[in-house]
Amino acid sequence: MSAMRIPASLFAALLAVASLPCAAVPFSVRLGVEKLVLDTPPGFVDTTELASPRLQDLAATLTSASNRVLIFGLTDADFRKFTLGDVAEFRRYLIAVTPKGLEQERVGVEQFTRLVGDAMGSLGSPVQAPDLAKFLEKQPIGLVHLVAEIKKEPTLVSVVRAVRLPPIPGKRFYDSATPQYQLLSDTLVLVRGKALRLSVYTLYDSPEDAEWLRATTQRWMEELQRLNPR
Repeated sequence: MSAMRIPASLFAALLAVASLPCAAVPFSVRLGVEKLVLDTPPGFVDTTELASPRLQDLAATLTSASNRVLIFGLTDADFRKFTLGDVAEFRRYLIAVTPKGLEQERVGVEQFTRLVGDAMGSLGSPVQAPDLAKFLEKQPIGLVHLVAEIKKEPTLVSVVRAVRLPPIPGKRFYDSATPQYQLLSDTLVLVRGKALRLSVYTLYDSPEDAEWLRATTQRWMEELQRLNPR
């Protein structure tokens, strides 16, 4: 399960996605002999069953081709704007994937630990930045930084990363004169012998965005484990 990429073309591609039809509910997916129950966090809609090639291509830009996309979620607000034909903001979205090569296998703790090492490498210590925006302002565009650890257990590792994005002119949230920053939570979790990777993205304007990201990630992890008891 390779490291999550941060494509510079993401926001431009999002603006071209066609209108979407329906709201998501919990659903099951079969991985080998196991059937997992998945859902999005409150406020998001899964779009993987909409058969939209553009949307599928967009989700694929967020992960390696060796992974299978299980969820690509948009916010309720962006979903409604799509259905009305309005331009969505795409400040927040999320994705869940699993390694294609391990769908038929049962992953143990030792193998999961190796996956975490391959995906996240040596995490090191989070950057100490009292003002995250000022810190990112001085960083190269596209360079991802570890800024916090949410949880670290034998079967669950969750961190928060931050990156400076290239500005996209012509949109209210992408003023070419103003640097753009993004936070993402990156979570690897072992659920009923299957390795899942969950990522939640948000633009960063203030510490409230970081608080929202942490709370949403925590709730998604807990709900996933609740829906799939051992």
